[in-house]
Amino acid sequence: MSVAVRNHVNVAGKGRRSMVLMHGFGCDQNVWRQVAPGFLDDWQVVMFDHVGAGESDLSQYDPVKYASLQGYADDLIDVVTELTLEQPVVVGHSVSAMIAVLAAIKAPALFSKLVLIGPSPCFLNDGDYPGGFERKDIEDLLEAMDNNFFGWSEMITPLIMGNPDRPALAGELKESFCRTDPAIARQFARVAFLADSRPVLGRVRIPSLIMQCSADALAPLAVGEYLHRQLQGSTLSVMKATGHCPHLSAPEETVSVIRDWLQA
Repeated sequence: MSVAVRNHVNVAGKGRRSMVLMHGFGCDQNVWRQVAPGFLDDWQVVMFDHVGAGESDLSQYDPVKYASLQGYADDLIDVVTELTLEQPVVVGHSVSAMIAVLAAIKAPALFSKLVLIGPSPCFLNDGDYPGGFERKDIEDLLEAMDNNFFGWSEMITPLIMGNPDRPALAGELKESFCRTDPAIARQFARVAFLADSRPVLGRVRIPSLIMQCSADALAPLAVGEYLHRQLQGSTLSVMKATGHCPHLSAPEETVSVIRDWLQA
């Protein structure tokens, strides 16, 4: 099976340079619909669904391969290779930020720059490292997901989205979660929330933009500052946007921050 079919790859835009947009947990490529148009005039924009999300081929889901983020990173490498993209910029949201980091470590020559939106190399507090959650918090979250995935989705999406004055945003995110295969989502959640990518951050050798939202319940500012210290040649941009999903809540600012950094 081709990678394009497996991951439901879509390509649009007029530019010679390529940009790959990767969605986070519980979502699919549709979350980029307000961001992608901002680049179509001068970029070739590539979007795809992680296996298990959106219109990807669910038959290709392998619980062994996807028991770690490296399985998803290998898929990103497959997409870039099959489409013969020439050193694209990779934009990854949330867990996909770390997927992009792992892909760039394994195949650094394939990529030119990384844009990491709301990244977290480890969600767990660990000594002086402020991941944001105690282990029991994560265990309780995963147990609630196991017991009632759809009820959990309704509970967690307002926390992830923030912007309580705009409830439609959380509603959209909840609908996206509920379109995800629950069994696959449960495993992906465990992989995402229990991963610890801190030991490999020093191996990243390409420029990175860290886009840190204000008042992000999943990735606090201290995490963005930690990443900035660990990633050589990185830039930290603290956005006016609040919550964890600026590509949905503040697409104009998201496009502007990325464009300004690429043009700098």
